[in-house]
Amino acid sequence: MRNWLPRQWAVAVLVAAVSALAIGAPTGVVPTGLFTRMTPVLWWNYPVWAGSSILMGLLAATYAGGGARQGSAGPRGARALAAGALSVFAVGCPVCNKLVVLALGMSGAMSYWAPAQPVLALLSLGLLAHALVRRLRTAAACSVPGPGLPDPGTASAVDGSAATMNGR
Repeated sequence: MRNWLPRQWAVAVLVAAVSALAIGAPTGVVPTGLFTRMTPVLWWNYPVWAGSSILMGLLAATYAGGGARQGSAGPRGARALAAGALSVFAVGCPVCNKLVVLALGMSGAMSYWAPAQPVLALLSLGLLAHALVRRLRTAAACSVPGPGLPDPGTASAVDGSAATMNGR
């Protein structure tokens, strides 16, 4: 990450901020006038919310160019998106989640879902961290030259061998 371009850091900050709002507002971690959360925000909701947002921002920055291969995110991108969705379920109000209440009822949401939320939080953070590490390793192993840099497959232009390697 120390070789990232300013554009990648800008993407990381922007996506982290958008992720923080996308996770925090609907779950009630960030208070809004749209609704009232029925259960209090727990102390561990804040670090999970912040950590998930930061990891999503850093992960998105790996797709913004620089050293990583460009192209579709494939199944890993879908898994990272699922890990981000786990963050929403982990920090959300157990009785405010209509899917959970529909599946388990109000008492089930508090008896079964609420105790499972810290596990979901750890799973989400672990999956996001794993995806980030994999993307950073791929970027280091398969670096692509930036504009104006010589192709790593050719020799230095200083000794003139680049022209002979290209068939000239």
